[in-house]
Amino acid sequence: MEKKNFTTSVTEFVLLGLTQRPELQPFLYVTFFIVYINTWLVNVIIITTVISDYQLHTSMYILLANLAFIDISESSVSTPKLLSDLLSERKTISFSECILQMFFFHFFAGAMGFCLVGMAVDRYVAIYKPLRYLTIMNRGVCMRIVALAWLVGLAHSAVQTGLLLQLPFCGPNILDNFYCDVPQVIKLACTNTHLAEIQMNFNSGLVIIIIFIILLISYTVILIKIRTHVTEGKNKALSTCGTQITVMCFQFIPSIFIYAWPIKQFALHKLFSVIYSVITPMLNPMVYTLRNAEMKKAIRRLLNRMLFSRWERHT
Repeated sequence: MEKKNFTTSVTEFVLLGLTQRPELQPFLYVTFFIVYINTWLVNVIIITTVISDYQLHTSMYILLANLAFIDISESSVSTPKLLSDLLSERKTISFSECILQMFFFHFFAGAMGFCLVGMAVDRYVAIYKPLRYLTIMNRGVCMRIVALAWLVGLAHSAVQTGLLLQLPFCGPNILDNFYCDVPQVIKLACTNTHLAEIQMNFNSGLVIIIIFIILLISYTVILIKIRTHVTEGKNKALSTCGTQITVMCFQFIPSIFIYAWPIKQFALHKLFSVIYSVITPMLNPMVYTLRNAEMKKAIRRLLNRMLFSRWERHT
């Protein structure tokens, strides 16, 4: 009973936000508002296009639509709170909301990691087994990859938040970030957190490193195949892979510094948090999806149908 009262004595956390300089907050608000709206707009267009265009009902585009949904979801966990706090003098979040924010953030982040692995497998099969691609990566296999990605994200997030809920919080309650995240919250626990820190490093840091290595190996193998066997469109394919690797590094390297590094505050942790929680969800569709010729044609078909339908209603 004493432990329970001790654990729930903190009812809210105070967020220090991105900056303590009020003159920068309007500029940051406008910047991140544009980023957030663009993230929603582009990803909703991708999802709508894949759903409405029967020609895109293949594993590659289903996985891209799933990635677009994850991007919207992950961005919506932290960005609205960031935007509202940039307009507020006192930035607070309740204990329950903090736990929920961490749960959903790691839920979507875990699903995204495994979705990217599934997309790499899909591209590997398409390049190395082109004649058997549709047989190997059929609708059933694709749906199992999507379901497994969400289950992995759920399991990862449940472990992370479960570890935190076992810790007592009695103060202090100040988080030097713009949203709740495990490394900062753990440090506020009123107990020895060494074991919890090791578990967090293992559950998040090690998993991120493993996924990152798998993706790097996959893209390396794909690049070798493109350089040695592809003749038509080689430069474009190499450019596409190179861009995807760059964005993947933008996403995973900051995450490695946040979750795999020993738990301590460092100068760039807020910048890294912004990159992988706000910026990357906007970059993913531009790099993984909108560079695809078939997707661009399908989006134009969708827009033409919408414009034609509206024109018919007005005539």
